[in-house]
Amino acid sequence: MATLTNAHALVVGIANYQKVSPLPQNVLWDAQDLAAALKDTSLCGYPAENVALILDGDATAAQLRNGLDDLAKRTDAESTVTVYFSGHGGRIAAGEGAGEYILPVDAVPSAGQLSVSALSSAEFTERIRAIPARKLLVILDCCHAGGVGFVKDAAENGLDGLSKGLSDGGYEALAGGRGRIVFASARPDEKSYLLPGDRNSLFTKHLLAGLRGGVKSDDGAVRVARLWEYLWPRVNAEVKEQHPIFKGEMEESFAVARYLGGVEDKIPTDDEGFEYDAFLSFAQVEPDLGFVWTELVPFLQEKGVRLAVAGDPEVLEPGVEMVIGLPAVMERCKRTVMVLTPSYFDDPWANFAAIVDATQGIEGGQHRLLPLIVDPELDRSRLPAFVRILQPLDITHPYLGKRNWENMAKRLQAPVTNKQPKDLYP
Repeated sequence: MATLTNAHALVVGIANYQKVSPLPQNVLWDAQDLAAALKDTSLCGYPAENVALILDGDATAAQLRNGLDDLAKRTDAESTVTVYFSGHGGRIAAGEGAGEYILPVDAVPSAGQLSVSALSSAEFTERIRAIPARKLLVILDCCHAGGVGFVKDAAENGLDGLSKGLSDGGYEALAGGRGRIVFASARPDEKSYLLPGDRNSLFTKHLLAGLRGGVKSDDGAVRVARLWEYLWPRVNAEVKEQHPIFKGEMEESFAVARYLGGVEDKIPTDDEGFEYDAFLSFAQVEPDLGFVWTELVPFLQEKGVRLAVAGDPEVLEPGVEMVIGLPAVMERCKRTVMVLTPSYFDDPWANFAAIVDATQGIEGGQHRLLPLIVDPELDRSRLPAFVRILQPLDITHPYLGKRNWENMAKRLQAPVTNKQPKDLYP
């Protein structure tokens, strides 16, 4: 199998700290398993000599700096780079040693020494920014807890005032620059879980599953947007208290690895290149939820309509959309159905979906938005102007309701209508 000849990685796992409370052995397995997947020519296809694995006693502050500096020296703007760290990370809000830190194995557990024995977030960010690659993914899986009973507590660790994880600002700074993306295993105020019986932490378990073939690909590559779409909902579905975070702005969903060694596993699309006929956007409250899942979805699927449904873990999960998931999924949908009820415009995600679809339709010169009235009590004056100008489909109409159910299925499967300039200005 072919390799990604210009792909490079630094993978770090630290469980047995010299002066800080240890983490589970699984941390080392996380790093080892990821490095193995990256080097596997039947999977990710990184050249073996380009993947540096640093574990436990070797993961000193000096070695971490050397590893990052080495990446900066041997990569260029066209390189693909993955940096993975699993271990302690935290922040001190005030006083001596205030700041945010990545803890190497030889970090000294006192506020006065932490600033000189650990890598500050600012230093880590500076060294990441020195890497010239424009396809760079930083993955931070810090603080393992939950199933193993481990809680990173300031007093337990002897680190006065240390809070787990980096701040949102720290992640944003790290993601600054063109083509730089950060995945973190949990929000700053959350734990990263390791579930009983699992070899890998929850976050890395699903990361590995995505890289081992779980992420769909039609061009032989695992792309960063699809990897995130795959990862986020599966982590959150197993532990609702853990919300991975995404930072960065993408000019493109760049390839982070080969898909099964470069297999082009064609994703089924129609003649227009769409994976789905429709994205169902609706308020995630009752009775809307019940109507969508028990009436609307079964009817449309029986008619052969290919659906992506808001809130479906197989497609996306509420909470990830604002970052990247929703726009990425909607680009693969021919149309968006707005399931209009009095609750619709009180739901921020539903509002966002309507705006995204309207924007994508304008940019593509296509009619993509289908307002669907499913509640006769709907106050149409609440509809935004860009919705009011469209012709809604009213399935509650006393005479046309039944016919409109059938019309809805036909319209969703019909080709999208292009709005050419000659149509706009006859």
